[in-house]
Amino acid sequence: MKTGKLTVLALVTALAMVLSFIESQIPAFVAVPGVKVGLANIAVVFALYKLGWKAAGAVSLVRVFTVSLLFGSVMSLFYSAAGAVLSLIGMALLKKTERFSCVAVSVAGGVLHNVGQIAMACVLLETNIIKYYLPVLILTGTIAGIVVGIAGGELVKRIKIKE
Repeated sequence: MKTGKLTVLALVTALAMVLSFIESQIPAFVAVPGVKVGLANIAVVFALYKLGWKAAGAVSLVRVFTVSLLFGSVMSLFYSAAGAVLSLIGMALLKKTERFSCVAVSVAGGVLHNVGQIAMACVLLETNIIKYYLPVLILTGTIAGIVVGIAGGELVKRIKIKE
């Protein structure tokens, strides 16, 4: 990896961590537990489009681990990691087809992040009852994915990276 690309990767990772911290300071705007916009995913979407899926995975996983260590717990690490991995896989596959917009890719990522978290909750809590919470999270994941996709798409259009 060239020095310029590595520098951009470091900056994007730092941005993801800062956005996670900022979002953790914003009071919940809905009464549904666990609902967030996922501002840090703006950085992940940008990395996916500008640096590739491996770099986006690095940004996502480094952010999940560092934010969980700094501001979360072991349990939040499990939930976040499950969501982040499933989200990244889905976004990378959709982007690879070149048939979907940045917003559509982001929406898929938002929904899959919630699916991953619910799946992890079912495993850790040893119950399937929590799956009934999924429709609410799919709706909120769709809305969050639209917001993140618009912001990420604008960054992708406006920021040029020298090869």
